[in-house]
Amino acid sequence: MDTTKMTPGQLENLRQAFKMLNPIMVLMWRLGLGAILNMWPAVGGRYLILRHYGRKSGKAYLTPVNYAEIEGDLYITAGFGEHADWYQNILANPEVEVWLPDGWWSGVAHDASNVPNREAKLRQVIVASGFAGPLFGLDQGQLDDEQFAAATREYRLVRIRRTAARTGPGGPGDLNWVWQVATVGLLLRSLRRRK
Repeated sequence: MDTTKMTPGQLENLRQAFKMLNPIMVLMWRLGLGAILNMWPAVGGRYLILRHYGRKSGKAYLTPVNYAEIEGDLYITAGFGEHADWYQNILANPEVEVWLPDGWWSGVAHDASNVPNREAKLRQVIVASGFAGPLFGLDQGQLDDEQFAAATREYRLVRIRRTAARTGPGGPGDLNWVWQVATVGLLLRSLRRRK
């Protein structure tokens, strides 16, 4: 499916479909499965969870996004353009948190859409998105630099600089206890059946 040939209504439907999957992705991270989601990045992509704060409400939101690490910084893209809610939120409040497969960090996000080598950095994020790149018509094997630049003109590139490691409650794996309870429950059930 090439989104560059979609009508605005079809593109909005796809955006809403991704939005509906977000809670499932966040739940998997909360259950401690973030590293597993990132095991096969060539297919499934590399994901992080971005905690950002509502520009009007101040409410915390968790949004899964694809990312690439470039020279120690994290780069993400708003593939649906500047109207993405999370993108608007970080413009208003750049203080964010990121959940990565190997840790939880505070950071500061900045729009990097006009940095030198934008296309090269954006290309790395798209490659790191696994299946999502070709889904959005950005097949790396078929687009030269000019075609890539034209296809991603509306994309916003965001750089996140990590500022401090985080620990404590409220981060990735905060629902790990579910596995322990489920294991004990299954063990007890198995023991009852043996009687």
